[in-house]
Amino acid sequence: MKATVVTAPGIAKVVEQSVPSVGPNDVLVRIRACGICGTDAFYIAIGGLPPHQGAMPLGHEPAGEIVAAGDDVTDINVGDHVVINPMASPTNIIGNGGSTGALAEYLLIEGAVRGQHLEVIPQHIPFEVAALNEPMAVARHAVHQLDPKPTDKVVVIGAGPIGLGAAIALKSLGVAHVVVADLLPGRLDKALEIGADAVINSGEEDFGARLIAMHGSGESIWPNKSDTDIYLDAAGAPGAVTAALNSAKRGSKLGIVAVHKEPVSIDLMNVMSNEVTIIGSMGYPTEIFEVTPDIVANWEKYALIISHKLPFADVEQALLSAATPGAADKIVVTFD
Repeated sequence: MKATVVTAPGIAKVVEQSVPSVGPNDVLVRIRACGICGTDAFYIAIGGLPPHQGAMPLGHEPAGEIVAAGDDVTDINVGDHVVINPMASPTNIIGNGGSTGALAEYLLIEGAVRGQHLEVIPQHIPFEVAALNEPMAVARHAVHQLDPKPTDKVVVIGAGPIGLGAAIALKSLGVAHVVVADLLPGRLDKALEIGADAVINSGEEDFGARLIAMHGSGESIWPNKSDTDIYLDAAGAPGAVTAALNSAKRGSKLGIVAVHKEPVSIDLMNVMSNEVTIIGSMGYPTEIFEVTPDIVANWEKYALIISHKLPFADVEQALLSAATPGAADKIVVTFD
């Protein structure tokens, strides 16, 4: 079979590997789609993670079809379409420094347990949409961390895949008013398509003034605060954090799900005096399959998050595009 591995700093290649043997408790998945994540570009840049540095498998956002199942496997059958939890085996994380990756034609799931390692999905769900399950679990966990209420007014800053996924999650949970802010008009158009109530072009509009116009003025000892209840940084830019805190009223929350590559300066006097809660979010402790029914129910909406779909034959180009700022939002690699 063919598999994608990091072979040296800055280099990822498709190599030939043996198709894994299936044990009595294992299943073999034929990968049909796998998303590309920003961490894939990071792993390529550093040459992979030990102990597989120099030959580290890539890919941790897979969807596929069961082609073989061990005799002792229950609730999983050949022909089932599945999404996969790459974090289910903490000592051998798929595509994140473990011995296997999902940017490959086949993936072995050892000791496969439905609901823990993988979950079956209906066969009408396109594989490329199913491959969004892992990043959408990241977005759903970020929303859960903020514990939104139906009456809350929320702004998501950043309309990339995680920001859009968070907006869908917020609306799925019944949140009253969800605003999405970004610099790119195309992303904002997509935010409206997936169900955001309003958008802010923060490159052309006054972010704080627009929030006050939509959500009203919020309580604070400082002027010009919005009545927005929750801010979620899905942009990863210092300006996103600054804009949120500049608008934050007393008792509001700021969630951080974006990766910040540099320290960000914040006005702690503002945080203290307005009793702003700052909440981090990492991964998906429980959400990996909690998000799956929503993807199944609303797959056409989630499909809008995909900006590019490329065949596995072009996986090296797909990885290069994903690492190039502005080249693509969400790339999913598909397999024939």
